[in-house]
Amino acid sequence: MSCKPISLGMLLLAMATTASAEWSFSPGPNPNAFIQTGNMTLELQCNRIRFAPAGYEESQDIVDKQGLSIRFLKNGTTEVGAFQVGAENAALQIVDNYPVEVSFNSQQDYSFVLDQLAANASVNLSMIDQDVSYGIFDLKGSSAAIRSLRSACESGASQGASYEAPEGIVYCGGGAIKRVIEPVILDNPEGEWDARVTVNGESIRAMTAYSYFGNSEPPTGFVVALLGEDRSEFLIFSEGSANWLEYGDYRYDQCN
Repeated sequence: MSCKPISLGMLLLAMATTASAEWSFSPGPNPNAFIQTGNMTLELQCNRIRFAPAGYEESQDIVDKQGLSIRFLKNGTTEVGAFQVGAENAALQIVDNYPVEVSFNSQQDYSFVLDQLAANASVNLSMIDQDVSYGIFDLKGSSAAIRSLRSACESGASQGASYEAPEGIVYCGGGAIKRVIEPVILDNPEGEWDARVTVNGESIRAMTAYSYFGNSEPPTGFVVALLGEDRSEFLIFSEGSANWLEYGDYRYDQCN
């Protein structure tokens, strides 16, 4: 199958762009370690990686090739190891309209990748079949962030864990049309669909997005975005004793 040619100019620009920020850790509801640059994001979850390169066509190229080379550097130029992601050891797909998600078939493989990310100075995410980079990330602070991630994952705050009490939170409100909205994070995801949202009795599948705001700072209290299969978007917030959801132009407050 032929692939649409990608912009080498964009790829070479990404190759020259290395993250200068330090790594951070977010404890949950879905724990993740991440680093963001002006135009790229790398996020580590309990059993998968999400990488948002400089442009959508880079994401499409990775998925078209079904491969990604993760190269570990002890400094800016010296490669000390690599892991070749492919269809035989992982699933690659575009999620949340933009990032590439790499779900590892083996936790042992992913553990090796985390070990290398924690131990080295930088990582180069590059083409599987050419020496062309999609992006280079500094690993300063990655060791502490990954240690926190592993601790959270091992303690049970795993990818599929629910972020709410077992009975769930129900949100009510709206404008001319009143709605009752109940989101649920699934214990057993249906492929990319790891959540369901019920609106006035009608249920749809949805995907979670914990870095939905991309390169912008998330609003205060932001917990997770749920992206419905019908292109609907639900933003969930929690601050102090207040729990609310934003859908369209309306706010829905907890009502149970």
